[in-house]
Amino acid sequence: MKNIFDLTGKTAVVSGASSGLGADAALAYAEAGADIALLARRIEKLETVRDEIAKKTGRRVIAVACDVTDERSVKAAVELVLKEFGKIDILLNDAGVAVHGSVETMTQEQWDKAFDTNVRGQFFLSKYIVPGMKKRNYGKIVNIASVNAIVADKDDIFVRHSYNASKAAVKGLTMGMAASYAQYGITVNAVGPGLFESEMTAGTLFKSKEYLDGYSRLNPSSRPGRRGELNGTILYLSSDASSYVQGQLIVVDGGASIV
Repeated sequence: MKNIFDLTGKTAVVSGASSGLGADAALAYAEAGADIALLARRIEKLETVRDEIAKKTGRRVIAVACDVTDERSVKAAVELVLKEFGKIDILLNDAGVAVHGSVETMTQEQWDKAFDTNVRGQFFLSKYIVPGMKKRNYGKIVNIASVNAIVADKDDIFVRHSYNASKAAVKGLTMGMAASYAQYGITVNAVGPGLFESEMTAGTLFKSKEYLDGYSRLNPSSRPGRRGELNGTILYLSSDASSYVQGQLIVVDGGASIV
């Protein structure tokens, strides 16, 4: 029986791959058989992740310095990946930032930072990768959104109005791209993580015992997400197992958004 989750022969591009959920997903892709292009600004961290994945899996892995908010940087990175691998089958748009603050307190620069990374970065990478997918009549695009695309939090420690807005924009972008590119054999879907420990959250939300206790008390699973628990959903949306899934936001939050 064919393994519909097998990624052997595929090439995956992962942005935001220098740490956290992006690095974990890149390893999961490689373990499923894919060759990987890791993209992020911090080349030293990327090279460490690259070496670890290559050693564990034996797959071809390259590290490419890329600022997803800079169109020229994105274009150059995609050209380098295509020169190295010849094609791109999977795009995981994982690069993201969370800027804390309300509309009353945020500066324009803070607001723009969230949208530049969380939305414009996904736009730029898709802009330069989609044409090749269309020519080959195949592609899997997974955009990382957030549960905060559909729910908010009144707790002061979690007020991130630009994050809510930018991740809701990712949901809209995902639906629009899916509707346009399904005819070319490209699926476009999004994943909405709940609270996971990562570089983004370790220094903020995970530093507050009061917040974590409250989150766990209200969450049906009674805890935040653990490392690796997002990988199954990402692999599903990146493989032929999801060939008839289009424009969806799959929330992975332990049930937090249903109560």
